[in-house]
Amino acid sequence: MIVKSIDHLNSIAIDIGKKLITPSNILLFGEIGVGKTSFTRFLINFLQKKNKLKLTEVLSPTFNLLYEYEIKSYKAMHYDLYRLKSKEEIKQLGILNDNFESLKIIEWPELIKEDIKDRLEIYFSYGKKENQRNLIFAGYGKFKNFKQNEI
Repeated sequence: MIVKSIDHLNSIAIDIGKKLITPSNILLFGEIGVGKTSFTRFLINFLQKKNKLKLTEVLSPTFNLLYEYEIKSYKAMHYDLYRLKSKEEIKQLGILNDNFESLKIIEWPELIKEDIKDRLEIYFSYGKKENQRNLIFAGYGKFKNFKQNEI
């Protein structure tokens, strides 16, 4: 899918947000600066707005590793694993623990993607034009029937 603008990325995040049921795991792949955190910001702010909550600033958790956001009856947990080099470091964060009341959004999930059965993978890459991005979706477990053309 070609994303033509930041507003288009926002509408994709909203469309995905409308279909999410907790627990959910969204794994984001792509180079630095390609739009993973922007997508996450749009998704979390949509969920906050939908639940009549105050919109919060959604920052990249590169240095903190995790930011949590309350969304009524569950938490949105935004992880950034860029600086982690081993599965052992990642296990200490508790990402792989079952949490039935959470939405986990994980940037740089390469080391653990196979350990998460139910997941929606989104691959971001730069497009031909400056503001364009390419997105590829892959669903596993409960997301196996996810259709890119339905968003």
